[in-house]
Amino acid sequence: MRVAGAAKLVVAVAIFLLTFYVITQVFEIKMDANLGNLFATKPPRYKCGISKACPEKHFAFKMASGAANVVGPKICVEDNVLMSGVKNNVGRGINVALVNGKTGEALNTKYFDMWGGDVAPFIEFLKSIQDGTIVLMGTYDDGATKLNEEARKLIAELGSTSINNLGFRDNWVFCGGKGIKTKSPFEQHIKNNKDTNKYEGWPEVVEMEGCIPQKQD
Repeated sequence: MRVAGAAKLVVAVAIFLLTFYVITQVFEIKMDANLGNLFATKPPRYKCGISKACPEKHFAFKMASGAANVVGPKICVEDNVLMSGVKNNVGRGINVALVNGKTGEALNTKYFDMWGGDVAPFIEFLKSIQDGTIVLMGTYDDGATKLNEEARKLIAELGSTSINNLGFRDNWVFCGGKGIKTKSPFEQHIKNNKDTNKYEGWPEVVEMEGCIPQKQD
């Protein structure tokens, strides 16, 4: 009986020590995790999720073309999403957002169907843009079929260098301005090529971010 009692005591002590060890280990892990969360520094977030902060008197922007004919383009300026599939204000063709070059305020958003639509309304829209306006454009599905020489010339006058080469189902994003004196540095273009396309019949999404200089008087 004494041996059995001693054995029970040893087992009880062993279970107590094991339980105590497990509890202390778990507590240490939680403490380490809590201390890690306490002292961890989150990377800074910049407007529109761009990779670095813009200097003073510049507007942050980030944009992406559409993905095939499934996901629409997205245009963000100064942390304000101007156009996106979530906002339900994008469509097949060329999507355009206009922004005040002095204040960064959104002025207008429209899309023009360059596959089944008419280029004339697009031309009239381009002609109506006021000097000093920031113009951001992104394609979705096909943005080139209905483009004619006049439309391409008006976009080139906004600072584009790729518009004359934009073809069927190419992906393209561009940020320029009415009255710009030089070619814009903000433009990305990927050709529709069956040998390199990411999606069947469409190239991969093209993205771009940057800092637009504020218009000065």
